[in-house]
Amino acid sequence: MSTAEGPPPRRPSLDPASGAIRNCVREALALVGQPSGQQPNVIVAVSGGADSMALLHACAFLHRRGELRAHAVTVDHGLQPSTAEVARRVAAIAESWGVPAEVATVTVEAGGEGLEAAARDARYGVLESIRAVHAAKWVLTAHTRSDQAETVLLGLMRGSGTRSLAGMALRTDTVVRPLLGIERASTVASCRAQGVEVWNDPMNVDDSFARVRARSLLASLETDLGQPITANLARTAELCRADADCLDELAEASAATIRGRTKVSLTEMAGLEDAILSRVVRDWLISLDVPAQSFGAARVSELCALLREPGASGQTHARLSLPGDTEVIVTEQSLIFRRDAKTV
Repeated sequence: MSTAEGPPPRRPSLDPASGAIRNCVREALALVGQPSGQQPNVIVAVSGGADSMALLHACAFLHRRGELRAHAVTVDHGLQPSTAEVARRVAAIAESWGVPAEVATVTVEAGGEGLEAAARDARYGVLESIRAVHAAKWVLTAHTRSDQAETVLLGLMRGSGTRSLAGMALRTDTVVRPLLGIERASTVASCRAQGVEVWNDPMNVDDSFARVRARSLLASLETDLGQPITANLARTAELCRADADCLDELAEASAATIRGRTKVSLTEMAGLEDAILSRVVRDWLISLDVPAQSFGAARVSELCALLREPGASGQTHARLSLPGDTEVIVTEQSLIFRRDAKTV
C-alpha cells in the first residue's frame, strides 16, 4: 500500500528585517570597495546568537545566488561546557544552508584587560588566520547598531576621547561589520520570521561584565527618557569618527618623524595644537611597545602638560612613570623614553 506524499514544506516568505539585512550586506561590500560584478570571498563569523545567525542566514541566501562566496566559522572559546556542542550545531546549520563551515577552537587566558578582551583577541586572531588560508578578502562580523551604542556608552563612562567615542567602523583592516545600521531587534525579528535556531549565551546576561551592564542601562534610559538613545549614540559615533579621522590624518606627519625613537627634541613638538599633540604622544608611546591599554587619556594629558612647560617647576627635568618599568623623562630640550626604569 502506498501513501501519497504531501506538498513540500513552504519556505518562509521574506520578512522586512531579513530583507534589510541582506541589503546591508550588499551595501557594505560595495562600500568597502568590492568591484561591481565580482563575487566577494568572505568569512562569516558566527557565534550562534541572533545577530550572527541572521547575518549567516542572509549570507547563505547571497551565497546560493552567487552574489558572494561564504565560508562560515564558529569559534569555540571553551569558556562554558556547552560551547563545543553549540559550535558543532552552528556549523551544521550553515552547511544545511549550503555554506561550507568549520569550528575553530581557541584557548583563552584572561590577561590584564580581562576575559572578554582575551576572548576577543583570540577570536580575531583565528578568524584572520582562516581568512588567509581561504584567500578570503573580508571577515564579516554581526555587530549591530545596538553594539555600537553600547561601545559609545562604555567610552563615555571611561571618560574617553573622540577616537574611543567613534566606536566601531564599517571596516577595520579586513574586518567588515555590515549590520552597524541595524538594531538588535531586527536580527531577532529576522530569526523569528525565518525559523532560525539561535543560542542565547549566558555571558550576555552576566552583569559582572561591563558591556552587559551598559546594555541594561541603555534599555532603562530609553524607557525612562522616552528617547531613541541607541540611535542617538550610534549617530554620536559617526560624528566622532569623522572628527577623529581628520585629526589622526593631521597628526600623522608629526607622528611619523618620531615613531620608534627613544629621544626626541622638544622643538619637534613645538607649536602642535593640543588635539594633535596628544595623538602624537600616544602614537609615540605605542611605537615604543608601551601597551595602549596601559595608559589612558589622563596619563597622555599629564605628559603633554610637561611638554608644554618643561622645567616650569624650577627643576631641570620631570619624570613620568609608565607600566612595565618604563618611564619618560622631560628635560629642557628633550623627551626621553627609558626602559627598565626600576634599575636606574
